[in-house]
Amino acid sequence: MWEVFLKEVMRLTKPTLFTNIPVTCEEKDLPGDLFNQLMRDDPSTVNGAEILMLGEMLTLPQNFGNIFLGETFSSYISVHNDSNQVVKDILVKADLQTSSQRLNLSASNAAVAELKPDCCIDDVIHHEVKEIGTHILVCAVSYTTQGGEKMYFRKFFKFQVLKPLDVKTKFYNAESDLSSVTDEVFLEAQIQNITTSPMFMEKVSLEPSIMYNVAELNSVSQAGECLTTFGSRAYLQPMDTRQYLYCLKPKKEFAEKAGIIKGVTVIGKLDIVWKTNLGERGRLQTSQLQRMAPGYGDVRLSLEAIPDTVNLEEPFHITCKITNCSSERTMDLVLEMCNTNSIHWCGISGRQLGKLHPSSSLCLALTLLSSVQGLQSVSGLRLTDTFLKRTYEYDDIAQVCVVSSAIKVES
Repeated sequence: MWEVFLKEVMRLTKPTLFTNIPVTCEEKDLPGDLFNQLMRDDPSTVNGAEILMLGEMLTLPQNFGNIFLGETFSSYISVHNDSNQVVKDILVKADLQTSSQRLNLSASNAAVAELKPDCCIDDVIHHEVKEIGTHILVCAVSYTTQGGEKMYFRKFFKFQVLKPLDVKTKFYNAESDLSSVTDEVFLEAQIQNITTSPMFMEKVSLEPSIMYNVAELNSVSQAGECLTTFGSRAYLQPMDTRQYLYCLKPKKEFAEKAGIIKGVTVIGKLDIVWKTNLGERGRLQTSQLQRMAPGYGDVRLSLEAIPDTVNLEEPFHITCKITNCSSERTMDLVLEMCNTNSIHWCGISGRQLGKLHPSSSLCLALTLLSSVQGLQSVSGLRLTDTFLKRTYEYDDIAQVCVVSSAIKVES
């Protein structure tokens, strides 16, 4: 009788620390010191700390366990010849069936020439899990008997891949009024551990798209040393959430092209690396993160320079930047300045600014004063495109703190 068995398919995982349930009592109780002595004699307990549940020994996994997205699935496959005859042309094939594809995990697709009685063919397979849901490991064995008969059998092992992290992102579009760089984007990433065990967060980084440079805002400098804002312990407990912040700035070659930056929605992707039980590693990369591009219309007005504090009824200066966001239309602009209850513009209203070509900018120095103390909003600028007879209104451009002239303002 020919008997070749798929003797074992075992998942390879890290061992765990052995745990025991301490049973103790006070010396005045009836058992006296009996329970304590038994725990001291137990080789699995820690000497001097017998009442702790964790011991010094390691234990091998007793079941398949949980497999999480981003981890590496490893399995040991053993095929054993239980017959008393030599079999030939043994081919062991391991496939992993997911909801969307079937993957061949076998290290080699070549057949083994022969397998003697009581001998084994062993194989170890590895696969980085990239899908959640039901997975089926299909192990197929084919061989030829000494009589030339071809034999074939399969075994199936089903397991679930779970989601380890819940990642949520928020985008904040900011205009760098006092910088030559436009369109800063702040990304807040909220990462929650939805497993049942702690995680060591080894790395959480943002890989920006080709148009942006990124700066991580998750550390502070103290005494010349860079320290993480999360403290010395990088562990994320079950169901805990951690927030990461990044600032993206357009690269210089793209910052000048307002029309291109305006339409950019792809920001980049997050790369998350963590470790769990005894250093078991997992890694996830999000898909490309997308934001809702801010709408500036055809003409964008931003501030390049403005003082924080000014004196009451004393002129101060601001520098504005006007950008033609159109990619194909030249504009002929006229500037009008409308006074408000507190802000009064100094200069000629209705002056011609000239032609502004597509995706180009011009800087404009303006003078104004405030007749009211307190925090005042700079408003009242109007730009008119004489070609289309279209007017663009700009209010609440910025805010300045107006103080009495008796108070000296530091420049």
